[in-house]
Amino acid sequence: MGKATVIPFGPQHPVLPEPLHLDLVVEDEKVLEAIPQIGFVHRGLEKLVETRDYNQFIFIAERICGICAFGHSMGYAETVERLMGVEIPKRAEYLRVIWHELSRVHSHILWLGLAADAFGFESLFMHCWRLRERVLDIFEKTTGGRVIFSVVKVGGVVRDIDAVQFAEIKRVLEGIKDDYRQIMNAFLKDSSVKNRTVGVGHVSHEDALALSMVGPFARASSVNYDVRMLGRGGYAELADFRPILDDQGDCYARCKVRALEVLQSIDIIEEMISKIPEGDISVSVKGSPVAGSEASNVVEQPRGECYYYARGNGTKNLERMRMRTPTSQNLAGMTAALKGCDLADVNNIILTIDPCISCTER
Repeated sequence: MGKATVIPFGPQHPVLPEPLHLDLVVEDEKVLEAIPQIGFVHRGLEKLVETRDYNQFIFIAERICGICAFGHSMGYAETVERLMGVEIPKRAEYLRVIWHELSRVHSHILWLGLAADAFGFESLFMHCWRLRERVLDIFEKTTGGRVIFSVVKVGGVVRDIDAVQFAEIKRVLEGIKDDYRQIMNAFLKDSSVKNRTVGVGHVSHEDALALSMVGPFARASSVNYDVRMLGRGGYAELADFRPILDDQGDCYARCKVRALEVLQSIDIIEEMISKIPEGDISVSVKGSPVAGSEASNVVEQPRGECYYYARGNGTKNLERMRMRTPTSQNLAGMTAALKGCDLADVNNIILTIDPCISCTER
């Protein structure tokens, strides 16, 4: 029987791509407890609503996270639109959904490559990021940016996508879909991947609910919740939407849910393109939020539900802007998944949860 020792893990680590700091209480090679330490990259972005008006702050919201950039700009804009009673055109709602689902594809493929690299599957890492470049090319052609897009504004969007571009997007996505299925099958059927993931980092359905887990992390433990189910904005026009679930609750299940969500997002994009109406892409927004007015909103980011709250004070500057990100929701679940695991599995467990510390520590 060994003696319990505290090992500091992170915030810099050769494999883990996030500045996550954990204190791991270990005995021999077993993790008895994981204690997260947050605040390492805190930037004070929410405070900036006091010095940037509600139109300017959208550019700050977009920079909360590079991978989730579009989702944050969309979530913030929708919150302010609710605050001010603004209804955006239908075409703008469809365009937002298309770009948001492209962001999910980009995020999940990026994550799949990082997970493969952590397992030592370097060729799979390179193939995943090769596909990701095709998604970034779509962003560049339709928004002008590859990471930060600046295409959403309060009242709609600032750029349209024409029929020729839509046809090109569908062609590229079909090519991505064919290549991705081969990569996904290699990932999910490879014995070396299964050896590192099956039965590792298990979180039960009951614990997932009790710990308020969200996103693919929760859906891998059979939690049937996805904000897109609420049918807000362009998502209301989907013929059918059902979250992808798994009941195993281990690292393999989390990999499987995210891998299948890529194909689901491509199907959503293709459906949106086939249904998108003609019309304006924005409306003029004038005035300021009423003093004391409040609004909240939820968006299904690639990592799960992101909650936004805004309060007006009668001026162009909001009195308060608050975001609760998926990773801050999932920290409790992460500590539960790490409890009792082997020290060698800590990296893999954290990567399958896909934390975003940039989003969490604003």
